[in-house]
Amino acid sequence: MSITGRIHSIETCGTVDGPGLRVVVFTQGCPLRCLYCHNPDCREISGGTEVTADEMVAEIQKYRFYIRPPGGVTLSGGEPLMQPEFVQEILRQCKALGIHTALDTSGYCPLAIARPVLEFVDLVLLDIKSFNPSIYTQVTSVSLQPTLDFAQYLSDCHKPAWIRFVVVPGLTDDPNNVAGLAQFVARLKNVERVEVIPFHKMGEYKWQQLGYDYQLSNTPTPTPECIQAIRAQFQQATPALVL
Repeated sequence: MSITGRIHSIETCGTVDGPGLRVVVFTQGCPLRCLYCHNPDCREISGGTEVTADEMVAEIQKYRFYIRPPGGVTLSGGEPLMQPEFVQEILRQCKALGIHTALDTSGYCPLAIARPVLEFVDLVLLDIKSFNPSIYTQVTSVSLQPTLDFAQYLSDCHKPAWIRFVVVPGLTDDPNNVAGLAQFVARLKNVERVEVIPFHKMGEYKWQQLGYDYQLSNTPTPTPECIQAIRAQFQQATPALVL
């Protein structure tokens, strides 16, 4: 019997969650409570739609004609590692079909759970929300250390990774925070790219619909000058990796 899981949605022509054109599967459930989450309806693992791994792979295969390398499939969320057996089976079947696989994750997961999944992952998109532990907890409601441990594990086993950092004015844009993260990333042996992502409010309406308190309504999007300065900080530590 095929393993079942719960998904939020599928994007069939993704261009921002890994290289090339990709099918992006947004899984249900997330242990983080990020203040700027644009998919707050992914939080509860009981939500979404129940499907089998076989059904998901059959759906992904419909788009093989345009997700050829460097494209492929990305498992995102939510936090895909909240459903490790389901996600692992999708990735395993995709790898067997020659489809490039990526995992978009916060890294907030015990390594004993993550390791079997990572065997079938070609690329990890690792979101590091902040390098300041107190700010990280303020932004996500969880601790930073598991994500740093996850990042170090990826480096130790030479698993290709892209680091993603969201710039939130007044929260994550402090130069000392950026410098600390840039230096940490520079010590990793596996990072292929650093993505500096401006904060946006595109998911605010979902918070309102769900009755959640959106605390960043008055937070501006970062200016181009702010983004340029932060990219420059990363470039000093990680030349040629920053986008």
